[in-house]
Amino acid sequence: MSYKLPVPHPGTHTRPFWEGTKEGKLMLPKCGDCNRVHWYPRHICPFCHSDNISWVEGSGEGTIYSYAVQHLAFGPWAEEAPYVTAYVDLKEGDRMLTVLRGVDPEKPEDIAIGAKVAVEFEAASDDVHIPFWRVVEGD
Repeated sequence: MSYKLPVPHPGTHTRPFWEGTKEGKLMLPKCGDCNRVHWYPRHICPFCHSDNISWVEGSGEGTIYSYAVQHLAFGPWAEEAPYVTAYVDLKEGDRMLTVLRGVDPEKPEDIAIGAKVAVEFEAASDDVHIPFWRVVEGD
């Protein structure tokens, strides 16, 4: 495999997320008490502090909340620059940081706050698939 960017190491409390990405699913932690999805994975709900956490499959849909063009980067990401990072508001609630695909970092004026995005997964290794978000056209 020729993936050249850093590869995360799944931990005990993130394993359901990484197992889902291998299957092309966006798995999200959800509190069974307040019924809210939260990102990033934690042992307790950041909203009500319950430890009644389960994992649900997300829709893989969202909208751009904010973005930035990264012109300077270090290590393996230096070869990717310029690239766009973004915060995505998930359809299920909460917000996720990503590298945004399907946009031109040389034309940031074409990137619209509120634009619809969909998750996609890239194989980094046999065990880890990385989620990225891509701008999608239409409704």
